[in-house]
Amino acid sequence: MKYVMLNADQTTELAELFRLLGEPNRLRIVTSCLEGPLSVGEITARLTLSQSLVSHHLRLLRAARLLKAGRRGKQVFYSIPDCHVREMLTNMIEHLIEPHEQDDDIDVETGVTP
Repeated sequence: MKYVMLNADQTTELAELFRLLGEPNRLRIVTSCLEGPLSVGEITARLTLSQSLVSHHLRLLRAARLLKAGRRGKQVFYSIPDCHVREMLTNMIEHLIEPHEQDDDIDVETGVTP
């Protein structure tokens, strides 16, 4: 994959996406939608958060295109908008839970492992 150098505005926008996902409740909301579309009521019940807090977070996540809304009858369901968001989240979750070796501490001044 070829990597693209981001301009200043794109770097700021990407940092904002990570900032949004850095809030634990917003991250929990997005990851709960990995399984499929959820209504506000289902999200509040699963995560034991107030409806007003969930609605506030959903507004921010939709504005950042990290979630999308779709209507079924009178209810609105929230889901992951595309494969990019889904793959980024699942890759990060897999990275987090994979076994890893402890890095040896290296003395910064000497470059030697104590």
